[in-house]
Amino acid sequence: MNNQVDSPILTLCQNARRASLDLALATSDQKVACLYTIASEMQKRMDAILEVNEKEIQTARQSSLTPAMLDRMTLTPKRINEMINSLHEVAQFDDPIGVVSDSHILPNGLQLSKMRVPLGVIAVIYESRPNVTVEVASLTLKTGNALILRGGSETLATNMILVAVIQEALQKVGLPSTAVQYIENPDRNCINQLLAMYEYIDLLIPRGGNALQQFCRKNSTIPVITGGIGICHLYVDETADLEASLKVIQNAKVQRPTVCNALDTVLVHQKIAKEFLPKLIRYLQSDGVSFRAAENAMPFLMEFTPP
Repeated sequence: MNNQVDSPILTLCQNARRASLDLALATSDQKVACLYTIASEMQKRMDAILEVNEKEIQTARQSSLTPAMLDRMTLTPKRINEMINSLHEVAQFDDPIGVVSDSHILPNGLQLSKMRVPLGVIAVIYESRPNVTVEVASLTLKTGNALILRGGSETLATNMILVAVIQEALQKVGLPSTAVQYIENPDRNCINQLLAMYEYIDLLIPRGGNALQQFCRKNSTIPVITGGIGICHLYVDETADLEASLKVIQNAKVQRPTVCNALDTVLVHQKIAKEFLPKLIRYLQSDGVSFRAAENAMPFLMEFTPP
C-alpha cells in the first residue's frame, strides 16, 4: 500500500478510485445526460461564473500578468457558449466503451478480442485556462474515467464554481460527485504528493509549460502523457481538400492565438504550393496574420512581397 501518511490528497485519490468503479459501469444514457446537464447548468449560471472570473481578472491585472496570460484566464459569454457547444458535441459522440475490435479465433478454438475499457483515474495538471476544466471533464466522463484536476492559483475561484456545476450534474444523474475533483490547495507540495499516488491514479497529463512537463516526467510514479508546449505544425498534403484546409488553419491560428497549441507552422506539399500558398495568405490577411516564408516557398508568394 501507499506508505504516505493520511492527507487530503490521499483521501481525494481514494475517493476518485472508488468513483471510477461506478463510472466504469455507467450507462451511455447516464453519461450523455450528465454532459447535457452540465451544459444546461452552465447556461443558467453564466452570470455567476462571469462575475467570479472578472474578480480574478481584476486581481491578476494588479499582479502585472502578461496580456497573453490574462487572455487565457478570461471567460466571456462567447467562450462559455463555446464550452457549452463542446459539451453537446461530446455528448453526441458514440460511446467508445465496450466497443469490440480485432476479434478472431485462435487455432485452439479460443476467441480473442480487444475491448475498449476505461483507464480508471486520470489526473490533469494545468495552468490558467478555466475552459480546460470543462473540456477535460467532458472527455473523461464520456469515456468512463474519474478525474482529478489541479489548475493554476490565479483562476482557483473560477475553476471551483465550474467544478461545483459538474459535481451537481453528476449527482443529478446518479453518479458520484467525486468522479470529478479539484485540488484547491495552491501549495506546490500537493503536486509532489499527487505524483506519488500510483496506486490510485492510472494516468497523469500535465498541460502547461516545458518546466512543468519536465518536472512531471522526472518525478512521477504514474505514466505521463506530455505535449502542447508550442511550435505546432500542420501539414497540407497534395490530396487534401484545400478549402477545408483553409478553414482548419484559420481556426487553429486565429481562434485563440495566445494558447500553447495555437498553430505556428504550416507545411505544404510542393505539388500544391503554387495554388495553396497564395490562397492561404489571402484567406488570413483580414485576420491580421503575418507570415514568415521559407526560402523555397518565396517563389510562390512574389505577389505578396514588397518590390
